[in-house]
Amino acid sequence: MKLLRHIPNALTCLNLFSGCLGIIAVWNGKIETAILYVVIACVFDFLDGFAARALKVSSAIGKELDSLADMVSFGLLPSLVMYTMIDTLSSSEYLPYTAFGLAIFSALRLAKFNVDENQKDSFIGLPTPANALFITSLVHLQSPWDTFISQDIFLVPITLTCCFLLVAPFELFALKFKSFTWRDNSLKFTFIVFAVLLLAIWQLSAMPFIILTYVGISLLRVWVRF
Repeated sequence: MKLLRHIPNALTCLNLFSGCLGIIAVWNGKIETAILYVVIACVFDFLDGFAARALKVSSAIGKELDSLADMVSFGLLPSLVMYTMIDTLSSSEYLPYTAFGLAIFSALRLAKFNVDENQKDSFIGLPTPANALFITSLVHLQSPWDTFISQDIFLVPITLTCCFLLVAPFELFALKFKSFTWRDNSLKFTFIVFAVLLLAIWQLSAMPFIILTYVGISLLRVWVRF
Protein backbone atom coordinates (compact mmCIF):
# COMPACT_ATOMS: atom_id res chain seq x y z
CA MET A 1 0.00 0.00 0.00
CA LYS A 2 2.90 2.35 0.73
CA LEU A 3 4.11 1.83 -2.83
CA LEU A 4 0.70 2.73 -4.31
CA ARG A 5 0.71 6.18 -2.71
CA HIS A 6 3.73 7.11 -4.84
CA ILE A 7 2.01 6.32 -8.16
CA PRO A 8 0.45 9.81 -8.62
CA ASN A 9 3.77 11.57 -8.00
CA ALA A 10 5.53 9.13 -10.35
CA LEU A 11 3.03 10.05 -13.07
CA THR A 12 3.62 13.74 -12.35
CA CYS A 13 7.35 13.17 -12.79
CA LEU A 14 6.64 11.56 -16.17
CA ASN A 15 4.74 14.73 -17.08
CA LEU A 16 7.86 16.71 -16.15
CA PHE A 17 10.11 14.32 -18.08
CA SER A 18 7.92 14.72 -21.18
CA GLY A 19 8.31 18.48 -20.93
CA CYS A 20 12.09 18.11 -20.67
CA LEU A 21 12.16 15.94 -23.79
CA GLY A 22 10.08 18.56 -25.60
CA ILE A 23 12.56 21.27 -24.63
CA ILE A 24 15.44 19.17 -26.00
CA ALA A 25 13.49 18.72 -29.23
CA VAL A 26 13.09 22.49 -29.57
CA TRP A 27 16.79 23.02 -28.89
CA ASN A 28 17.54 20.55 -31.67
CA GLY A 29 15.36 22.51 -34.08
CA LYS A 30 12.43 20.09 -34.07
CA ILE A 31 9.72 22.47 -32.87
CA GLU A 32 7.09 20.61 -34.87
CA THR A 33 7.43 17.65 -32.47
CA ALA A 34 6.92 19.79 -29.35
CA ILE A 35 3.15 19.29 -29.44
CA LEU A 36 3.60 15.53 -29.22
CA TYR A 37 5.46 15.94 -25.93
CA VAL A 38 2.79 18.37 -24.71
CA VAL A 39 0.09 15.80 -25.53
CA ILE A 40 2.01 13.10 -23.65
CA ALA A 41 2.46 15.47 -20.71
CA CYS A 42 -1.28 16.18 -20.77
CA VAL A 43 -2.00 12.45 -20.53
CA PHE A 44 0.25 12.08 -17.49
CA ASP A 45 -1.21 15.29 -16.02
CA PHE A 46 -4.67 13.75 -16.26
CA LEU A 47 -3.58 10.38 -14.94
CA ASP A 48 -1.80 11.70 -11.85
CA GLY A 49 -4.94 13.46 -10.64
CA PHE A 50 -7.10 10.47 -11.52
CA ALA A 51 -4.75 8.11 -9.68
CA ALA A 52 -4.62 10.37 -6.61
CA ARG A 53 -8.41 10.43 -6.38
CA ALA A 54 -8.81 6.72 -7.09
CA LEU A 55 -6.19 5.71 -4.51
CA LYS A 56 -7.24 8.46 -2.08
CA VAL A 57 -3.66 9.61 -1.64
CA SER A 58 -3.92 13.31 -2.51
CA SER A 59 -1.32 15.41 -0.74
CA ALA A 60 -0.03 18.97 -0.52
CA ILE A 61 3.32 17.83 -1.90
CA GLY A 62 1.60 16.20 -4.86
CA LYS A 63 -0.25 19.43 -5.61
CA GLU A 64 2.93 21.48 -5.56
CA LEU A 65 4.85 18.91 -7.60
CA ASP A 66 2.08 18.94 -10.19
CA SER A 67 2.37 22.71 -10.60
CA LEU A 68 6.16 22.54 -10.91
CA ALA A 69 5.87 19.87 -13.62
CA ASP A 70 3.19 21.88 -15.41
CA MET A 71 5.44 24.94 -15.34
CA VAL A 72 8.02 23.07 -17.42
CA SER A 73 5.70 21.17 -19.76
CA PHE A 74 3.01 23.81 -20.23
CA GLY A 75 4.89 27.00 -19.40
CA LEU A 76 8.52 26.89 -20.45
CA LEU A 77 8.15 24.49 -23.40
CA PRO A 78 5.54 26.57 -25.30
CA SER A 79 7.56 29.71 -24.52
CA LEU A 80 10.60 28.20 -26.21
CA VAL A 81 8.51 27.18 -29.21
CA MET A 82 7.15 30.71 -29.59
CA TYR A 83 10.62 32.21 -29.02
CA THR A 84 12.00 30.06 -31.82
CA MET A 85 9.18 30.99 -34.17
CA ILE A 86 9.52 34.74 -33.57
CA ASP A 87 13.33 34.62 -33.63
CA THR A 88 13.26 32.89 -37.02
CA LEU A 89 11.07 35.60 -38.54
CA SER A 90 12.00 38.80 -36.72
CA SER A 91 14.82 41.19 -37.53
CA SER A 92 14.61 42.54 -33.99
CA GLU A 93 17.08 41.32 -31.42
CA TYR A 94 14.69 41.82 -28.53
CA LEU A 95 11.21 41.03 -29.89
CA PRO A 96 11.56 37.23 -29.54
CA TYR A 97 11.90 37.63 -25.77
CA THR A 98 8.23 38.57 -25.56
CA ALA A 99 7.63 34.82 -25.92
CA PHE A 100 8.74 34.29 -22.32
CA GLY A 101 5.70 36.21 -21.18
CA LEU A 102 3.99 32.86 -21.68
CA ALA A 103 6.21 31.29 -19.03
CA ILE A 104 5.69 34.20 -16.65
CA PHE A 105 1.91 34.25 -16.98
CA SER A 106 1.76 30.45 -16.83
CA ALA A 107 3.54 30.67 -13.47
CA LEU A 108 1.00 33.26 -12.30
CA ARG A 109 -1.85 31.08 -13.55
CA LEU A 110 -0.57 28.01 -11.70
CA ALA A 111 0.08 29.97 -8.51
CA LYS A 112 -3.46 31.39 -8.58
CA PHE A 113 -4.90 27.92 -9.17
CA ASN A 114 -3.09 26.51 -6.14
CA VAL A 115 -4.61 29.05 -3.74
CA ASP A 116 -8.06 29.35 -5.34
CA GLU A 117 -10.66 26.96 -3.92
CA ASN A 118 -13.26 28.01 -6.51
CA GLN A 119 -11.68 26.19 -9.46
CA LYS A 120 -12.81 22.63 -8.74
CA ASP A 121 -15.61 22.36 -11.33
CA SER A 122 -14.46 25.11 -13.69
CA PHE A 123 -11.37 27.18 -14.44
CA ILE A 124 -10.75 30.90 -14.04
CA GLY A 125 -8.51 31.80 -16.95
CA LEU A 126 -7.13 29.59 -19.69
CA PRO A 127 -5.62 26.37 -18.27
CA THR A 128 -1.90 26.02 -18.99
CA PRO A 129 -2.28 22.66 -20.83
CA ALA A 130 -4.79 24.21 -23.24
CA ASN A 131 -2.50 27.19 -23.81
CA ALA A 132 0.48 24.90 -24.42
CA LEU A 133 -1.50 22.83 -26.93
CA PHE A 134 -2.53 26.00 -28.75
CA ILE A 135 0.98 27.48 -28.96
CA THR A 136 2.81 24.29 -29.94
CA SER A 137 0.22 23.39 -32.59
CA LEU A 138 0.57 26.70 -34.44
CA VAL A 139 3.51 25.33 -36.43
CA HIS A 140 1.16 22.73 -37.93
CA LEU A 141 -1.28 25.26 -39.42
CA GLN A 142 -1.85 24.80 -43.13
CA SER A 143 -2.75 27.24 -45.91
CA PRO A 144 -4.34 29.75 -45.70
CA TRP A 145 -4.10 29.83 -41.90
CA ASP A 146 -0.32 29.50 -41.87
CA THR A 147 -0.20 33.19 -42.80
CA PHE A 148 -0.68 33.92 -39.09
CA ILE A 149 2.60 32.22 -38.19
CA SER A 150 4.66 33.51 -41.09
CA GLN A 151 5.15 37.03 -39.70
CA ASP A 152 6.20 38.27 -36.29
CA ILE A 153 3.52 40.99 -36.42
CA PHE A 154 1.00 38.19 -35.90
CA LEU A 155 2.96 36.03 -33.48
CA VAL A 156 3.60 38.77 -30.93
CA PRO A 157 -0.10 39.75 -30.56
CA ILE A 158 -0.97 36.05 -30.32
CA THR A 159 1.56 35.72 -27.51
CA LEU A 160 0.23 38.75 -25.63
CA THR A 161 -3.36 37.57 -26.02
CA CYS A 162 -2.49 34.16 -24.60
CA CYS A 163 -0.71 35.82 -21.68
CA PHE A 164 -3.87 37.79 -20.94
CA LEU A 165 -6.15 34.74 -21.23
CA LEU A 166 -4.03 32.77 -18.77
CA VAL A 167 -4.87 35.16 -15.93
CA ALA A 168 -8.12 36.68 -17.22
CA PRO A 169 -11.10 36.56 -14.81
CA PHE A 170 -13.12 34.43 -17.25
CA GLU A 171 -14.78 31.17 -16.27
CA LEU A 172 -14.02 28.25 -18.60
CA PHE A 173 -15.64 24.86 -18.28
CA ALA A 174 -13.51 21.93 -17.12
CA LEU A 175 -13.56 18.49 -18.71
CA LYS A 176 -14.15 16.83 -15.35
CA PHE A 177 -16.88 14.24 -14.93
CA LYS A 178 -18.73 13.50 -11.70
CA SER A 179 -21.11 11.31 -13.71
CA PHE A 180 -21.40 10.27 -17.33
CA THR A 181 -25.03 11.16 -17.95
CA TRP A 182 -25.90 13.25 -21.00
CA ARG A 183 -28.00 15.63 -18.93
CA ASP A 184 -25.08 16.60 -16.69
CA ASN A 185 -22.40 16.62 -19.39
CA SER A 186 -24.08 17.53 -22.69
CA LEU A 187 -21.72 20.46 -23.31
CA LYS A 188 -18.63 18.42 -22.51
CA PHE A 189 -19.67 15.46 -24.66
CA THR A 190 -20.56 17.74 -27.57
CA PHE A 191 -17.22 19.53 -27.36
CA ILE A 192 -15.29 16.24 -27.21
CA VAL A 193 -17.09 14.88 -30.28
CA PHE A 194 -16.44 18.15 -32.11
CA ALA A 195 -12.74 18.04 -31.17
CA VAL A 196 -12.35 14.41 -32.26
CA LEU A 197 -14.00 15.12 -35.62
CA LEU A 198 -11.74 18.11 -36.28
CA LEU A 199 -8.65 16.10 -35.36
CA ALA A 200 -9.74 13.29 -37.67
CA ILE A 201 -10.14 15.74 -40.55
CA TRP A 202 -7.28 18.20 -40.04
CA GLN A 203 -4.96 16.28 -37.68
CA LEU A 204 -2.70 18.51 -35.57
CA SER A 205 -3.56 21.64 -37.55
CA ALA A 206 -7.04 21.42 -35.99
CA MET A 207 -5.74 22.00 -32.46
CA PRO A 208 -5.64 25.84 -32.53
CA PHE A 209 -9.26 25.90 -33.67
CA ILE A 210 -10.27 23.41 -30.99
CA ILE A 211 -8.74 25.59 -28.26
CA LEU A 212 -10.30 28.74 -29.71
CA THR A 213 -13.67 26.97 -29.80
CA TYR A 214 -13.19 25.92 -26.18
CA VAL A 215 -12.58 29.51 -25.12
CA GLY A 216 -15.42 30.82 -27.28
CA ILE A 217 -17.98 28.33 -25.97
CA SER A 218 -16.94 29.02 -22.38
CA LEU A 219 -17.32 32.78 -22.77
CA LEU A 220 -20.65 32.37 -24.59
CA ARG A 221 -21.85 30.06 -21.83
CA VAL A 222 -21.08 32.70 -19.19
CA TRP A 223 -22.70 35.44 -21.30
CA VAL A 224 -25.90 33.44 -21.87
CA ARG A 225 -26.09 32.73 -18.14
CA PHE A 226 -26.53 36.45 -17.57
